[in-house]
Amino acid sequence: MNKWQGRMKQWVVKQFNLPEDVLFELPRITTIGQLHAYIENHKGLVTFTEKEILLKMKKGYVRLRGENFVLKTMLQEEIIVEGKIREVQYLDE
Repeated sequence: MNKWQGRMKQWVVKQFNLPEDVLFELPRITTIGQLHAYIENHKGLVTFTEKEILLKMKKGYVRLRGENFVLKTMLQEEIIVEGKIREVQYLDE
């Protein structure tokens, strides 16, 4: 994305009061305590084990670490995970 496009997107976000995650395809992670995570705007599941989940994002990855992970729902750009979440990391590519 060139500099002009970035400025235009920021202007649109402000003018129309849009959430930035929608326009910039940023990950949105909603957690309920340590037991439940709802992750939006992912680009694919890279790793899934009982203790670790790695998701591809537009820029980089998101890693969840914990215990007893269960994949409750997985859609094209949304995923719901249950288990004991101990850590959420954002990783550069």
